[in-house]
Amino acid sequence: MAHINSWLVRMEPFRQLRFAALVVAVLILLGTFGYMVIERWPFLTSLYMTVITISTVGYNVPRPLSEAGQIFTIVLILAGVSTVFSVVFWTIGNAIEMAASEKTQYLFWRRKMDKSIKTIKDHYIICGYGRMGQAISGEFSAKHTPFVVIENNPEQLPKLISRNIPFVEGDATDETILMDAGVERAVGLISVAPSDSDNTFIVLTARGLNPKLFIVARSIKAEDEAKLKRAGADKVMSPYIQGGRRMAWAVLQPNVIDFLESAIDSESLHLELCETMVTAVSEFVNKTLRDSRIREVSGATVVGIKTPTGILTSSPSPDTEIHEGDVLVAVGTPAQLEALQKMA
Repeated sequence: MAHINSWLVRMEPFRQLRFAALVVAVLILLGTFGYMVIERWPFLTSLYMTVITISTVGYNVPRPLSEAGQIFTIVLILAGVSTVFSVVFWTIGNAIEMAASEKTQYLFWRRKMDKSIKTIKDHYIICGYGRMGQAISGEFSAKHTPFVVIENNPEQLPKLISRNIPFVEGDATDETILMDAGVERAVGLISVAPSDSDNTFIVLTARGLNPKLFIVARSIKAEDEAKLKRAGADKVMSPYIQGGRRMAWAVLQPNVIDFLESAIDSESLHLELCETMVTAVSEFVNKTLRDSRIREVSGATVVGIKTPTGILTSSPSPDTEIHEGDVLVAVGTPAQLEALQKMA
């Protein structure tokens, strides 16, 4: 029995259960075969005798036993009862351990997470949970923006689990994985896979599944930006090039960089940038910036206006007219920007 218990400990839970059932089955077969040989009983009678002996239920012996049969029964009781009870107690203990194990908890968490992902909509999909993916998800979490992560690197999965971030494990270039992440219900996708080739395939696949998706992709090489745009990316960003420019600006115009960082830093409570679309019922429609009195009423400052046709006007003059569908790019405190959004 010591050998059996040591084997059980080293086995996986489900293999352990199968092994325990096999031990009991072998014991019953040996007992049945023993009675058939010693007592010359038929199979059913021998099986019945073996079961009532091992289980110690106390039923009457179906037929008188010979001396050899009595000795065999004693051995069967000693071997069978100890083995069966040992296996039963171990099975109960192991079942309790399995119920409380990390694997079981993860299975329940995974099932709950999958159900949640199936109901999510108007969300963003982040393909890749490296350093950039983690920074993006941090911004989304700070803004309470719904998102789902797709990650294929096993080393990143514990981080996603510990942070309770909804994710799908798999290759984002696979249509099935993108569907599992709800790409047909999503409003945007950010592809920050390790290579430009992966990002290109992700963009191409996602665009085919959802033509209305707003896609932003990372480009490691400057020459790959055109390929990503041809694949269907709305925006292509090269962090190395942009990072180099920001470092140059940090030296040449440090105060401008301080202003921009304070405006886009999610932890900043003083200044933010936001965009707001002007709806048909807005009080701004067909008014100039001067007449709309945005600055006087909300406190926010409009620094850009983008028309539905894609024309962006930076630093618009007070006489610039605001029309339905225009997007106002404004700077201000969170409270000021919230007031602007209500007005728009």
